[in-house]
Amino acid sequence: MAEENAIYVTKEGLKKLQDEYENLVHTVREEVKAELKEARSLGDLSENADYDAAREKQAQVENRISELEGMLKNYKIIDITKSTSKVVRIGSEVTIEFMDTKEEATYRIVGSTEADPLNGKLSNETPLAQAVIDKKVGQTVEVNVSKPYKVIIVKVK
Repeated sequence: MAEENAIYVTKEGLKKLQDEYENLVHTVREEVKAELKEARSLGDLSENADYDAAREKQAQVENRISELEGMLKNYKIIDITKSTSKVVRIGSEVTIEFMDTKEEATYRIVGSTEADPLNGKLSNETPLAQAVIDKKVGQTVEVNVSKPYKVIIVKVK
């Protein structure tokens, strides 16, 4: 497994991807086939909006299935239970202080498929996560964005 191309997920995130895959393959795919069959039975396919819509939906479903298959073949589980070090890693919960505002924020560093910044889950691919990964409590780091800013790592769990 090529680690640099791996999709990082928690066990819960992996379960969600697997459940979505199973649903698309065994339920949604069959529903779309039925919609296509129904639309075909309506006659002239050249001016059949139902048929066109069903074909579009089929393409979207097949693309997502293919995307999920790629993810499920190349994932790396983020173990959020063994995070005993004071170094930020994927899976760590990190509290940072923004130096300009003195405000603190806490994020769990997760893979991009589970990112949900509004709920404290930050993708490992974001500039902020990239800046703090492999850093220790007490370190000040600069986040390289169009208008760079600095943060202090307050706590790592």
